[in-house]
Amino acid sequence: MSYDLCLFDLDGTLIDPKVGITKSYQYAFRVFNIFKELNDLTKYIGPPLRDVFRENGLNENDVEKAVLKYREYMSETGLYESVEYQGITDLLQDLKENNKTLAVVTSKLKQFANQTLDHFNLQRYFSYVAGDSIDGSLTINGKRDLISITLSKLDPAREKSVVMIGDRKHDIIGAREAGINSIGILWGYGSQEELEQAEPTHIVETINDLRVIILSKLI
Repeated sequence: MSYDLCLFDLDGTLIDPKVGITKSYQYAFRVFNIFKELNDLTKYIGPPLRDVFRENGLNENDVEKAVLKYREYMSETGLYESVEYQGITDLLQDLKENNKTLAVVTSKLKQFANQTLDHFNLQRYFSYVAGDSIDGSLTINGKRDLISITLSKLDPAREKSVVMIGDRKHDIIGAREAGINSIGILWGYGSQEELEQAEPTHIVETINDLRVIILSKLI
């Protein structure tokens, strides 16, 4: 089947955010005398921010302090240390020319998501951007609520064929909980094993593979 409404994860799917995100985490952890190598922080590209700090033993007060420090570095520097994956702009252009409706659904703070899309001149392709709120309330349930909000904006009658596209299990699980199909992509930061265990509708290795599934035809 082809898909009419495509929901894209941002980090690890449209852009490679490794430098900006890992440095933001490193900057935040140092406040608590926790020192981590950048390569050890790549596994945290994708999950909700507060969950990462909790996983590393911070109490709730310190979690909020860490979030502020993370966002301090991200807003000033980290946002501009990402790179766009080669071929993404061509893919988005092809999908728009084939009358697909596109949205971004990301655990990133919505303000940062919009700034990132503007920085890479990608905002023009998307009809809606769903991102986390400052207090983290929209990612308490992973990506389920963000997906549901997006559907209420773009497909309230649930008439369209919808798919969530992302590189981590959180994208796949959120899609299933919201009642839509999903595509796991392998050029990001989730392993094939992680994605297979999450049981997406499809798994693809390349951007062209993704194009073929969405359009149900070779380009």
